[in-house]
Amino acid sequence: MDERMLRALVAAGAIRNVSIIACGARFHVEAKTLNGAVTAETRKGKVKTWVSLDAAARWVRGLGVGAAHVNLTHWQPAQREMTV
Repeated sequence: MDERMLRALVAAGAIRNVSIIACGARFHVEAKTLNGAVTAETRKGKVKTWVSLDAAARWVRGLGVGAAHVNLTHWQPAQREMTV
């Protein structure tokens, strides 16, 4: 789901909670709604990722969300990305 739709869901009060999830050396955002979890995507439909936790948190705060869960279970800060 792109940023515009997530902003609309936040404004409507349809977002239950937001999680910032680490995977490798990157972070992505998931929002929980009544219908399940949705992942933040770019306009092209790819998963939106950030290199730093503070950048992801700033983006979530910019949506109008004041609290987020952070999951660092799979965080590997020294991991390099694989390019295909």
